[in-house]
Amino acid sequence: MNMSSIRLIVGLGNPGREYETTRHNAGFWWVDEFAHSQNLSFRSEAKFHGLAARGQLHGNEVFLLKPQTFMNVSGRAVGALAQFYKIAPAEILVVHDELDLPPGSAKLKLGGGHGGHNGLKDIIAQLGTKDFWRLRLGIGHPGERSEVSNFVLHDPRREERELIEEAMRRALDVAHLVIEGKTEAAMLKLHSN
Repeated sequence: MNMSSIRLIVGLGNPGREYETTRHNAGFWWVDEFAHSQNLSFRSEAKFHGLAARGQLHGNEVFLLKPQTFMNVSGRAVGALAQFYKIAPAEILVVHDELDLPPGSAKLKLGGGHGGHNGLKDIIAQLGTKDFWRLRLGIGHPGERSEVSNFVLHDPRREERELIEEAMRRALDVAHLVIEGKTEAAMLKLHSN
């Protein structure tokens, strides 16, 4: 199966100092690390409602995006950039926190539902399809549905943060494969840990 390369990597999170270290911002953390590893810097791009960076990576022009719209309207930023640069949903990777995976777990997948994640929900609505790539960074689940919004808006415990960072590093190690469209190889490597 011939995969398209990734042209847009979106990290999900909430803007603002008070959210910086919260679980819901795991997508921002990862994209920041990735940008740092590639010597890319983010600039504020009003027309894309976010902070954007672009660079030549592994022979492909790749955009990085951190929506500054707040999580539940993330799709506005993703839709604006994807439309402007004519980027297909299958060429988009969305990096986000995942309640259904434990800290220390990172999984790559194409398509699927939003699992109650408001950022994903809005991106699906804006793109009109579920068929974009997701890098799911496990943050664990508080156990009670009613506790979820409180849980994602709080900092992980130190040992959880260490596990999340470990998973982020493993995902960074396969980022080049994902960008080149070698997603099966990336999944094999990432999921075998």
